[in-house]
Amino acid sequence: MIFKRLILSAVTALLLPVICPAQYIDRGYDDLDDSETVASMKEQVSFFASAALEGRKAGSEGEKEAALYFAEQLESIGVDIISPDEGDVFGIKQENGDTLTSRNVIGFIPGYDKKLNDHYIVVGARLDNLGTYTVNIDGVPTQRINYGANGNASGLAMLLQLAKKLNTNSILIRRSILIVAFGSSLESGAGAWYFLNRSFGDAGNIDAMINLDMLGTGSNGFYAYTSSNADMNQIVTALKGTLQPVQPEIVSQEPCMSDHRIFYDRQIPSIFFTTGMFPGYNTYRDTPDILQYEEMERETEYIYNYTLSLANGPKPIFNPSEELRKGTEGQEKVFAYYECDRGPAFLGHTNPEYFLKEWVYRYVKYPQKAIEEGIQGRVLVDFIITEKGKVTDVKVLKGVHPLLDEEAVRVVSSSIDWKAGIVKGQKVKSEISLYVEFRLERKR
Repeated sequence: MIFKRLILSAVTALLLPVICPAQYIDRGYDDLDDSETVASMKEQVSFFASAALEGRKAGSEGEKEAALYFAEQLESIGVDIISPDEGDVFGIKQENGDTLTSRNVIGFIPGYDKKLNDHYIVVGARLDNLGTYTVNIDGVPTQRINYGANGNASGLAMLLQLAKKLNTNSILIRRSILIVAFGSSLESGAGAWYFLNRSFGDAGNIDAMINLDMLGTGSNGFYAYTSSNADMNQIVTALKGTLQPVQPEIVSQEPCMSDHRIFYDRQIPSIFFTTGMFPGYNTYRDTPDILQYEEMERETEYIYNYTLSLANGPKPIFNPSEELRKGTEGQEKVFAYYECDRGPAFLGHTNPEYFLKEWVYRYVKYPQKAIEEGIQGRVLVDFIITEKGKVTDVKVLKGVHPLLDEEAVRVVSSSIDWKAGIVKGQKVKSEISLYVEFRLERKR
């Protein structure tokens, strides 16, 4: 078995007096009524979010084990693997000169239509998460694991269930389906970029992409984001007239950054399915027990039906948002971050997450009064990068409390200059929306 050494690690862990909470899911009477799909997803999430994988940080052994397990699961349901045994390996040069090694896993389900089976629908989910971090609890440094059950073991488990259904019913599918687990997604979408630009030689025949990320908290809502693509939205609208176990809400505001952006940059129509942000986002509390597996099963059924409609229907046309394309009459055009040929860059990095890490969370000051009153949450801030790289027009799109809102605006407004976004070789104004998180560490 590919993951023998993880089984050995698990056996060793059972001999220890303390077991990390996400190492396994305890099976009780409540699990006896689980459907086959729910039981399978629980098992898969338990593996992806286990303590042994230490948060699946990009380039880590945990991410590698997750990739090998994903490949083994695909093989067990009869899906052909077209990536090498060790995954489709690529390297990312780090600022310190080291090379981070990551990998994608690619499964292939052939379409039946001889005229369309050399065209592809990519259905993907990210493999990696944030790994570990250290916090001080009563003055004692304590290591915590970002288990990543919802982000994104949920998407990986649902992707495996989709692969099983699609492979079983491949006689119904005209276009071919590529099932892809992307490595180093949190590193500026590196795995998706490598897949499109270096690895998959037939990328020009990819007709559309479906992205699955953070799908385990369905009671908070089920959302579809398409960058206002009319053809991708039309399928959602058409499915509303059919009997479905759940229906997503089309949103115009991007819930979070993920691999669909890389496909959008290549002008490939994309849809991002998610249940959105959740209280345990990017923390050690993101464990398998917070997931709502019955909701995930219903979402899987819907996404399967969406995939069938997409794979069997006309090729969707790439078109940016009407609002963005037209701009505001009499005013200079402002491009969305993802519309730029090269996005605005902070200290050489085009992934806005780098700005959060190296500027916002380095210089933000948690208001003392907010600490005393236990106020926390995520402030959605929108701002514009000018052609000269200046940060302007900082505003709150979704606030939490005036104390936190004002501090979020202050720290973003004080940013040093960026490099402007580029469209057709010209510097342009570009717009970015980011969540600034204020989180209080609970004392024990």
